[in-house]
Amino acid sequence: MGIIVQKFGGTSVANAEKIRVAARRAIRAQQDGKQVVMVVSAMGHQTDVLVDLAKQITDDPSAREMDMLLSTGEQVSVALMAMAIHSLGAEAVSLTGGQIGIRTDSSHGKARIKSISTERMKALLDDGKIVIAAGFQGIDEDYNITTLGRGGSDTTAVALAAVLNADACEIYTDVDGVFTTDPRLVAEARKMSRVSHDEILELASLGAGVMHSRSIEFGKKFNVPIHVCNSASFSDEPGTVIGSESESADRAVTGAALTKNEAQITVAGVPDQPGTSLAIFSKLAGVNVAVDMIVQNPGADGSADISFTVLEDDLPKSLAAVKKAADELGAEAVLHDASLSKVSIVGLGMATQTGVADRMFRVLADANINIEAIATSEIKVSVLVKREQALAALRAVHDEFELDRPPRDRVKFGETAAASRKADAVDIVARLQRMEDLTIESVSLDETQAQMTLFDVPDRPGVSARIFEAIASENILVDMIVQSIGRDGHADISFTVPRSELEHARRVLKSLSAELGGETKDEAAVAILTVKGIGIRSHTGVGLRMFKALNDAGINVEMVSTSEVRVNVVVAANKGEAGLTALKTAFADVLG
Repeated sequence: MGIIVQKFGGTSVANAEKIRVAARRAIRAQQDGKQVVMVVSAMGHQTDVLVDLAKQITDDPSAREMDMLLSTGEQVSVALMAMAIHSLGAEAVSLTGGQIGIRTDSSHGKARIKSISTERMKALLDDGKIVIAAGFQGIDEDYNITTLGRGGSDTTAVALAAVLNADACEIYTDVDGVFTTDPRLVAEARKMSRVSHDEILELASLGAGVMHSRSIEFGKKFNVPIHVCNSASFSDEPGTVIGSESESADRAVTGAALTKNEAQITVAGVPDQPGTSLAIFSKLAGVNVAVDMIVQNPGADGSADISFTVLEDDLPKSLAAVKKAADELGAEAVLHDASLSKVSIVGLGMATQTGVADRMFRVLADANINIEAIATSEIKVSVLVKREQALAALRAVHDEFELDRPPRDRVKFGETAAASRKADAVDIVARLQRMEDLTIESVSLDETQAQMTLFDVPDRPGVSARIFEAIASENILVDMIVQSIGRDGHADISFTVPRSELEHARRVLKSLSAELGGETKDEAAVAILTVKGIGIRSHTGVGLRMFKALNDAGINVEMVSTSEVRVNVVVAANKGEAGLTALKTAFADVLG
C-alpha cells in the first residue's frame, strides 16, 4: 500500500468548513487504497495574531519563547483536523513535530531538520489511521520546540514524503499550480502541467507564492514528486507536478520571473588579485547578508569592479560592511543603486539550444529597456533593469518566448516521477542524518573555453542585443555572459566561447568594437570552475567558501557569475586543475 503526503496551508484550513473539506480529501485518498499523512499549517492568519500578541507583551521576545508560542498555531489545526476526520467516520491521530520525532538544530525561528523518525508514523498508518502532522516545527536535542521559518510546513511535508518514501507529496493551496510567471503581473501567464526541480529552484521568485525553496531542495535531493493543487477545486486536476522532468523539450524557456526589490552594490577599482572577493564577501557574511547576483568582469590595468545584489532591506548594513572591506583593499569607490529589479528566464532547454540570450536582449532593446547588468548559468539568464521598467521587461520576455502557449509536446499528467522512482530505503535513511545540510552535486572544471571582453561600450538599450546577435549570426556558441554595472555611461561585457571559435570570435569582436567603440581583450584559454548543488540558495556562505579555497591556493578569480543553484568562476587556464583540487577539498564534507 502506497503512502501519500497531503499538505494544507493556512488558507486551506482557515475555518471549520475548509477543515472539513480537507478532511474529506484525506479520507477519499485512504479509501482509494493509500496510507495518508496530512501536514497542516496554522489556520488563516493565526501566526500573525500570535506575533502581534507577543509584540504587545515585549518588543524583544526571546527566540525560544517565540517558537513555543508560534508552534501552538499548528497544534490547534491538527487537533481540529483530527476531530473533523473522526466526525466523518474515519480514524486519525494528530501529532506535534516532537511527537513525530522531527529533530532539528537549535536555531530558533529558522531551525534545520537533522533527522526524522518514522517508526511511530508507520505503526499508526499500518493500524489504519490517518496521521495528521503539525507543520513548521520540531524539537532540538534538548527537547526545546523549534520552528523551521518561512515555508516551514512545505518543508515538513516534503521531508516526511522523503523519509516515508511516499508516492507523492500533494501541496494544497489557494492557487491552481505553478505558472509561467506571476499571474497577478502578467494576465497571459499559463499554468504548467510539469516543471523540474532545477527550474523551480532557479526561478525561486516564480514559485515564492506557492512553495519555498527549502522544500524544493528536499524534493530534488530525495527525488520526491510534488503536486501543487488548488484546495478549493473539487476536480482531480493535478495542478502542477514538480519533479525530475521539465514540461517540454521543444522550447528553451519554461518560465520568467521578477524579483522587484533588488539593491546593487559595486566595489569599484579593487586590486585584481587573489583574496579580493574573499575580503568583500566575508564582511557580508559577518553581518548575515545573503548575496544574490554576483557579477565580476575581467580586470583591466590591474584593477577590477565587483558588483552584486542584495535585498533592498539589507542595503544599509551591507554598505557598512562593504565600505570596511573597500578601505582595507584600497578600492576607488563603493557605489550603490536601490532602484533595480531582476528579470530572469529559465529553462532546461537552454543547455542545448542557442540564441536564447540574444532574443531576450533584443526584445528588451525594442522596448527601450536598458540592461544594467547580466549574469547567466546553464539554464538561466538574469538581467538587472530599472525598477520602473521591470514589469514591462517581464511582460516583454514572457511574450517573446510565447510562454502563454502550451508546448507542442506538452507532457500529459500520467506517470509521475514516483512511478519510475526506485528509491533505496537504506540510502535514504543514511542520508537523513544530514537531511537539510548543503549538498554539492558536483565541482567541475571546463578547459574548453576562451574569454572575450568588450570594454567601455555604451551603456544604452540595444547594445547587448547587438553584440550577441552578431555572435549568434556566426553560429558561435556562448557559455557564460557577464555585463558589469555601467559607470560614466559605459559598461564592460564579457563572455566565454569554445577555444576552437577564438579566431572567429575575434573577427566579430573587432567589427563590433569599430561599430560601438571601446577596446577588446581576449584570453585564448581560460578555466571555468563550477560548484553546483542543492541548498546554495538557502545556505549562505557557499561563494565565500569557494573564494577562500581559491585564495588559499593563490588563485585569482577573473570573472564570476552566479545563480540559485551554481557559482561559476573563471581563472587562468594554468590554474584550472589546482583550482579544481582546492574546491573539491573545500567541499569534501558536502560533496554528494
